[in-house]
Amino acid sequence: MIIRLLNNNENPPMDLLLLADPSVDNVEEYLKRGECYVAEMNHQIVGVYVLLATRPKTMEAVNVAVAENYQGKGIGKLLVMHAVNTAKEKGFKTIEIGTGNSSISQLALYQKCGFRITGIDRDYFIRHYDIEIFENGIQCRDMIRLSQEL
Repeated sequence: MIIRLLNNNENPPMDLLLLADPSVDNVEEYLKRGECYVAEMNHQIVGVYVLLATRPKTMEAVNVAVAENYQGKGIGKLLVMHAVNTAKEKGFKTIEIGTGNSSISQLALYQKCGFRITGIDRDYFIRHYDIEIFENGIQCRDMIRLSQEL
């Protein structure tokens, strides 16, 4: 498997990006502002994330997603660690990531990758999305914010 920057002439893998954020508008905005990285196996894109510069010396990894039939194989961890290393190589001092309160496996993954919880944006998903989002039988209401010093 390789993780690489998406080429300018390639279409972003919207099906994967929308697994992490169901809003096409949000995803398109992230793609305009950031760099899209893809994980490839046998010339097939199996994972994705977008890296954004958000503040001086701070980057955020957004839309981290792995194709459903490739989940549970360590690809998500490789993507997150690639984002951390890329931000560090670019000279940033902090990397942030956010996930929903109902995203139990993602929350565990990010902490295993060295992220610490820094805050909760209460009712973020209620305020910013027109549809109710449910994962693991839990309504996704709050954004759990995490960060890591590089």
